[in-house]
Amino acid sequence: MRTIAIIGASLAGLRSAQALRQQGFDGRLVVVGDEVHLPYDRPPLSKDFLLGKCEAVPLADQEDLDALDAEWRLGVRATGLLSTREVALSDGGTVEADGLVIATGGIPRTMPGTHVLRTLDDATRLRDAFADAQHVGIIGAGFIGAEIASSARALGKEVTVVEALPTPLTRVLGAEMGAACGQLHGDHGSTLITGINVDSVNIDGGIKLADGRHVGADVVVAGIGTRPATDWLAGGPVNLGNGVVCDAGGVTNLKNVVAVGDVANCAGHRAEHWTSATEQAQVATRNLLAGETVATHTNGGYVWSDQYGVRIQFIGRATNDVRVEDGSIEDRKFVATYRDGENPEDVVGILAMSNARLFTRLRRNLK
Repeated sequence: MRTIAIIGASLAGLRSAQALRQQGFDGRLVVVGDEVHLPYDRPPLSKDFLLGKCEAVPLADQEDLDALDAEWRLGVRATGLLSTREVALSDGGTVEADGLVIATGGIPRTMPGTHVLRTLDDATRLRDAFADAQHVGIIGAGFIGAEIASSARALGKEVTVVEALPTPLTRVLGAEMGAACGQLHGDHGSTLITGINVDSVNIDGGIKLADGRHVGADVVVAGIGTRPATDWLAGGPVNLGNGVVCDAGGVTNLKNVVAVGDVANCAGHRAEHWTSATEQAQVATRNLLAGETVATHTNGGYVWSDQYGVRIQFIGRATNDVRVEDGSIEDRKFVATYRDGENPEDVVGILAMSNARLFTRLRRNLK
């Protein structure tokens, strides 16, 4: 291959560029990103950035970026895949390439009248809005919503979190452990309302619930998930379905096109995790250079979240058989394991709250 184009200039895109160079690709490398910023780390945006403790955290310094010898096309969106080797761009130009890495990530689901937090620009707007706010309303008690709630409380704001499910994080951690994480809100003075949908967000910033109740708020943030950024690929030659459909090696129906990160539906699973983007990049680029699937990626599903001074870590999958192995939920310091339904001795998932050492030790035996 003489030219490889990477569409997406965030974590997955940068790690793909680095992996290609590490694996010996010395041809032309073009990186297209719709943001004007060079790659930065997203996790700090909901925490230290909102708290004013840091600005954007680069994912690579200038020396490392220079070593990639890549052509950066920033502030430009991909608008279509014209053929298996040509990408249309929002500035009217095109990029022709022998190989293509799709790393366009996800797009936040929104509600009228709300902020979202995905990009550096989103975080800047939200931080500015927090400056004059007294009461922050958050729709969605998932990881991102909980992290924003934690930051808002640290800034001295009144916080109300509204979650449609009866228990936060049930789909990720199960009901028992989701409830344990949800208790952190009350511990630190946030109000958590569960089992109710949001009807609308009013002009004055308040939240109207489906049962008619009103939650006063100066600023409202929607943390209700994302969808894969595949609109630009609609009607093109790449198969789509809850993301870019690819095999366990990130290879799509076109051998010269791979997908990585939040946008990639690898063997029926789409992982929206920081670590998955990094690991997938190594595998997918290897397959791209090989012209076939010679390696696969096993998604461990590792995710961490810092909320109210507590580090939550999870890996694997949740089951109905969950056991607290050390510590206690009441102390907000414990490790729990999830067991396989057919083979109860097999640990298939691990959750830790403020116990990184034991979590690290137990994860080595994860099935």
